[in-house]
Amino acid sequence: MPAAALKSKPLPTQSTAKRPVLLDLPYAPVEKRPLPPGRPREWYVTHNRRLKAMRLAIALLDSGVYMPNQARNETIRGAAEQIGVHPPSDTTCHMVRAFMRYAR
Repeated sequence: MPAAALKSKPLPTQSTAKRPVLLDLPYAPVEKRPLPPGRPREWYVTHNRRLKAMRLAIALLDSGVYMPNQARNETIRGAAEQIGVHPPSDTTCHMVRAFMRYAR
């Protein structure tokens, strides 16, 4: 095999985490409904985290990020900024990637 064929591809000059997330559709805030009363606080925290993770997963899929390994924390936080929600925690970012695994 010629030596030229063994050369590796040049590395990209920009990190993929620094790419802006482009959204095709304008996102409007979802109409909020009251949650059922009487549950433990942890239930409400988990419920809201799941809703946020699902919104972020949908926004990433709409923007062309289809694989969980493409969705680094920085990419997810960039999508959160684009759709107008607070930056997610590391736990929420992990949940977004889990949702994306099951969306395939």
